[in-house]
Amino acid sequence: MTTINSSIFQTETMTVPGGTETILRGGRDLFPLLPEAFHGISTIGVLGWGPQGKAQALNLRDSLAGTGITVSVGLRPGSTSADDARANGFTEENGTLGDLLSVAANSDLVVLLIADAALAAQHETIFGALKPGATIGLSHGFLLGHLQASGRDFPAGHPVIAVCPKGMGDSVRRLYQQGATVNGAGINASIAVHADPDGHATDRALAWSVALGSPYTFATTLSAEYRSDIVGERAILLGAVHGLVEALYRYFRLEGADPIAAYERSTEAVTGPIARTISAAGLPAVRAALAGADQELFDRAYSAAYLPARDLVAEIYDEVAEGTELRSVILADQRLATRPMTAIAGSEMWSHGAEVHARRGAPVAIDPVTAGLFVATMTAQVDEFAARGHAWSEIVNESIIEAVDSLLPYMHARDVAFMVDNCSRTARLGTRRWGPRFQAAYEQLALPALAEPADSKAIESFLKNPVHEALKVAAELRPSVDISVS
Repeated sequence: MTTINSSIFQTETMTVPGGTETILRGGRDLFPLLPEAFHGISTIGVLGWGPQGKAQALNLRDSLAGTGITVSVGLRPGSTSADDARANGFTEENGTLGDLLSVAANSDLVVLLIADAALAAQHETIFGALKPGATIGLSHGFLLGHLQASGRDFPAGHPVIAVCPKGMGDSVRRLYQQGATVNGAGINASIAVHADPDGHATDRALAWSVALGSPYTFATTLSAEYRSDIVGERAILLGAVHGLVEALYRYFRLEGADPIAAYERSTEAVTGPIARTISAAGLPAVRAALAGADQELFDRAYSAAYLPARDLVAEIYDEVAEGTELRSVILADQRLATRPMTAIAGSEMWSHGAEVHARRGAPVAIDPVTAGLFVATMTAQVDEFAARGHAWSEIVNESIIEAVDSLLPYMHARDVAFMVDNCSRTARLGTRRWGPRFQAAYEQLALPALAEPADSKAIESFLKNPVHEALKVAAELRPSVDISVS
């Protein structure tokens, strides 16, 4: 769905290539409408205290302060997260911290934010604990994919909604806090209404999104959300970025660059000037920032990388849609119950990260090879999502905005390998599986083809791509502050 019908909030029509979409512009000025929009909700139970669980519980509690709506956190018995939840004001004494199933049983809106594989294993028990008519809330469509794979669905009689922030949990909380003095600063979110037996599901979803601080809420479906989200994690948001910088670091070293220069031309260029340029001015601005021989090299790199990247994104999409990728996450969860997942930060390039960060000061230039490969991969994901029928808001948020306004700033502060080793298990598994595939595609297909002339039709198609119009419209709703990751 790309339209939103609300009896509480004033929505807007946004013109996008080929049509229009209905969106809601958020802001703290909408907080007084939340009690009415959360029709029939007096208690919200947030199950889980991972990055999303913590951020959403805190944002919901702060936004609903004084409304009479209680936000509680439910954790499994013996959870190591309990002390941190207590330190943040969720306690047994004030009735806002409890056992996962008891919180689920006593909540009118139950937000399921435990890990994907754990949710796949425990959802029947949780569903069995729900009070009649309680609203089921998700921030990811993974569970729908799991249910569909076995011919099942959510329990009848329960509204089922999703609010899916287009950024990591830390970003959801940080930009919300920065927005205390800047109305509307936060992370964009999509909503989906999967079941609406009482007719109030859309307004509840919008209220949840507004309460999280989302400056821009757009509509999707649970099925479209999990496909674009999981594919994006494995492609331009994490997997492709990791494969890209590993391949480029080796390429520049073989060209004769010292380790620091190779790191700066690969990782620093992507997470720094390339990300900032796209965030501020769009994809064509990266090419426009280069001139002469550098722009010609960008064109050759773009031409060499687009098709190999597009092939991989399409392959990932097929495996997500068919259920293979979801099953691999569940299988891995069983396997990793007895052994930890190893880190990927052991390759030679990451040993130079601290030295590179210490040298920061003078701006790092946009390397044309790095820029060409990165922009080609991002555009390949955009084009594949468009070909699969995703709405433009979903395309630009999942392929561009989430990358340049949430993930890449964190990668710049911490480094890419750190982000991969500290993201959700679903994203981490996907990155470890597909990152090497992207690395091989760059090393074996794209970089050897740099000697070939640029494909003028590919560059013309890039410059005329409708995503630029869609991103420009969406960027008008961008928060007026950049995320602080210091």
